[in-house]
Amino acid sequence: MAETSPKSRMRGPARKALITEAALEIFASKGYHATSLGEIAKAAGVARTVLYDHFPSKRVLLLAVMQEQNTALVEYVGARITGAGPPRERMRSTIDAYFSFAQSRPAARKLLFDRANEDDPEITTVRQGIREARTRAVTALLGNDIRTTVGRDPHEPIAEAMVEFLITGLDGVAQWWERHPDMPRSALVEGAMRILWTGLGNAE
Repeated sequence: MAETSPKSRMRGPARKALITEAALEIFASKGYHATSLGEIAKAAGVARTVLYDHFPSKRVLLLAVMQEQNTALVEYVGARITGAGPPRERMRSTIDAYFSFAQSRPAARKLLFDRANEDDPEITTVRQGIREARTRAVTALLGNDIRTTVGRDPHEPIAEAMVEFLITGLDGVAQWWERHPDMPRSALVEGAMRILWTGLGNAE
């Protein structure tokens, strides 16, 4: 009897991970409408029927990938926000963490922030929900710093608005960086740090 191939012995979670990683790259590169489940299955090295075992539709797959990557982003950056050290150094570390994520996971950054033209009401609603959940999560992580450094209650709506400003501002820099890849990450961190820290009322 012929030996079973390693791919056929692969467990469900491993196959699912292959599918979501392939979907991330293709959705980010081509967009929702131009992507087919067939090409995702091919890129993942699985049969289309296997893909359907995990995701019943392209919409469900896209939403799962967005949720997965948003969780990864919040955890990646959140570890720096809540790390050791004074607020200034944690701010620098947090900025660097976002640029590091953008550099190491460009497809994830693009899918979460750039790809928003799906023209699908359910996807639009979920995408907006992910964005608001991300802002709330980062606001909660920054709660002590907002209270002690900025002097505002982190539960005030203005706190979330300022965190939204922080996130979209850093992502704007990350988009600029894609067009100017020769710029060192350290220079971007320093530039963003000067503006954001000064904006928090610390001019030094």
